[in-house]
Amino acid sequence: MDYSEKRLDEIIDGVTGPDEAAENAARELQSRLAKPPGSLGVLEELSIKLAGMTGEVRNELKERYLLVFCADNGVYKQGVASSPQSVTLSQTINLTKGKTGAAVLSKRFGVRLRVCDVGVNAVIRDPDVIGRKIAFGTCDISEGPAMTREQAVRAILTGVDLAIETAENGGQVIGVGEMGVGNTTTSSAVLATLTGIDVRRLTGRGAGLTDEAYEKKIDVIRKALCVNRPDPGDIIDTLSKVGGFDIAAMAGAFIGAAYKKVPVVIDGFISIVAALCAYRLCPQAVNYMIASHASYEIGYMAAAEELGLRPLFDLGMRLGEGSGCPIAMMMLDAACEVINHMATFEQAEIDDSYLDEIRDIDAFGIKEDTQT
Repeated sequence: MDYSEKRLDEIIDGVTGPDEAAENAARELQSRLAKPPGSLGVLEELSIKLAGMTGEVRNELKERYLLVFCADNGVYKQGVASSPQSVTLSQTINLTKGKTGAAVLSKRFGVRLRVCDVGVNAVIRDPDVIGRKIAFGTCDISEGPAMTREQAVRAILTGVDLAIETAENGGQVIGVGEMGVGNTTTSSAVLATLTGIDVRRLTGRGAGLTDEAYEKKIDVIRKALCVNRPDPGDIIDTLSKVGGFDIAAMAGAFIGAAYKKVPVVIDGFISIVAALCAYRLCPQAVNYMIASHASYEIGYMAAAEELGLRPLFDLGMRLGEGSGCPIAMMMLDAACEVINHMATFEQAEIDDSYLDEIRDIDAFGIKEDTQT
């Protein structure tokens, strides 16, 4: 397999923008459906966005996949996580057995799981885990680079290839999740590099930390940035110095889905940081992204704002694994049902001329009276 930067550049160059004709056609159809303009809100916006992604006005996203990239992080030894590192291995296996949060939600909503080992610190012999191990975990970012530049490129292209393969095997929508103890630390380090925002404003407690451990986590991230001096203008450099195999592979998956014009769903904090890396590498990729839930992690909204995306829902979730993706896919189903099956005014035998005055203005909002 070719894991060169040249091949990555070729994939990125092959990602094109949304189909504007299909978007306009979907927008026009929404205007003719028997309902007040804009009354189904985000569901209307989603149907139009999906049309731009796929080139089809009417879509059915029956073949749903969740790609979960699993890896360990050397920074774990600094005491930045409450869970033992062995949890990465255990939950990687449990994902394939249908025992984790993301797994049970995926089963309930008809989403197929593909679990990929890109860097778990253990030998995995489970045949249901896709073996793409780059190394047995990364190095400790507080002491030096997480990985080599070549390893970062390989991780990104591993995600690209898995997303492309999934699409070519019939996947119509792809979710991107992760499993890796310590990856909120690496994600915060990457996000701080890319945004220039102070580490404290971006760093949460992950799966839970004492006050003392939380302060140490912030200090470790700041040390990692000082030691490595990642270049925010070079995403591969940033990922190789303070990222993780999981984040890099996830970034690749977002690019691979965009390359195949397949809608791709962002999960929580780690996933949206990976999505931001994908966007900085390949700006067109954002046109194929859909943000599922607003993560409880404090850095999430900073990444969402950088991407210009609004999460579909907020349930206070912070599990990771891709657990928000199956729920978001049901919302995409709802958007498709509306545009696919609602009657137009003509079909419903309703004269819609009564809407002419309000179609081009905001006739539904109420402005606050500022008079005293």
